[in-house]
Amino acid sequence: MVRTLGVAVVGFGWMGRVHTQAYARVPHHFPGLSLRPELVAVADEVPGRAEEAAAQYGFAAAHRDWREVAADPRVQAVSIAAPNFLHREIGLAMAEAGKHIWIEKPVGLTAEDARAVSDAVTKAGVQGTVGFNYRGAPAVAAARELIASGEIGTVTHVRIRLFSDYAAHPEGALTWRYERERGGSGVLGDLASHGVDLARFLLGEIEALTADTAIFLPRRARPTGATAGHTRATGGELGPVENEDYVNCLLRFASGARGVLEACRVSVGEQNNYGFEVHGTKGAVFWDFRRMGELGVSRGTSYQDQPVSTVYVGPGDGEYAAFQPGSANSMSYDDLKVIEAHHFLRSIAENTPYGATLADAVHSAAALDAMARSAERGAWVPLA
Repeated sequence: MVRTLGVAVVGFGWMGRVHTQAYARVPHHFPGLSLRPELVAVADEVPGRAEEAAAQYGFAAAHRDWREVAADPRVQAVSIAAPNFLHREIGLAMAEAGKHIWIEKPVGLTAEDARAVSDAVTKAGVQGTVGFNYRGAPAVAAARELIASGEIGTVTHVRIRLFSDYAAHPEGALTWRYERERGGSGVLGDLASHGVDLARFLLGEIEALTADTAIFLPRRARPTGATAGHTRATGGELGPVENEDYVNCLLRFASGARGVLEACRVSVGEQNNYGFEVHGTKGAVFWDFRRMGELGVSRGTSYQDQPVSTVYVGPGDGEYAAFQPGSANSMSYDDLKVIEAHHFLRSIAENTPYGATLADAVHSAAALDAMARSAERGAWVPLA
């Protein structure tokens, strides 16, 4: 029997739109799911934005204040796509109101924030899903199975990269993203959080790390009005960029494997260059988000001069079959959010966590805090 679940979206920038569209698409890709999301409410503090969302997508109510969502008994589950500094406050309030939450990473500004939201979700007995979308790519699921099967031998080392140019323009506005108090650790929370999650998803727990960080564009112009995304600003008063543009981190895994994680938000010439290279004693596996449905795989017994083959993922890999009937048909970033929405709704339907959870967010945030401490001290930092 299919039942309706009242959902709301808090924060209607680009990510709020992606969540909303994912809810709309879930029944089409996962018709066996016993829950059907109903768009009950949307909240955004920017004047007119919530009303626009309601008109376009059919939300029953539009609000400026997210607290009205928390108080609405029709809302049973909430997507939290507001800025990072609001994650803890909104997450705690929604959990305490008995609402399931699908929250974007990094779940606040610190590991303490993520842990507080995680504890609140546990105490309330609700489900919590976190927006670590790259682990949902069918090729990443296939890579994980390949690694676990031992086909590339014992993993020796991994390199994870997350390079982007979204903050590369010197006229990029000095928004909340560049403030320590509201944007947290900059590229660590924005991109390296995904890298940590991929590292753990593929190879298991991280035992210790050492990191170096840098700010390459130290001053930006303050915006004179409301901003969305990565707005440019000229002529405004210049202010300091307080958080990191770049991080480079060495990792030691509990398995004995070693790793390198590098992330940058000001990489000119790089657009969403995200991926990994995992090397083992008998082979290797490579993935590039920009070629999301492909894996580079080296396996065999040659060792030296062993070739790499391109493998196209297909219906047997991850959730691919919900979108395409045969290998090498393209999937998109938005499809990954549909997979997340499915995991979230399935978690609620079955009262069992699926996909990335708040416990994963806590692990990722703890690693980010350790990176910041390591960069400050110039030393290895253990992870408990």
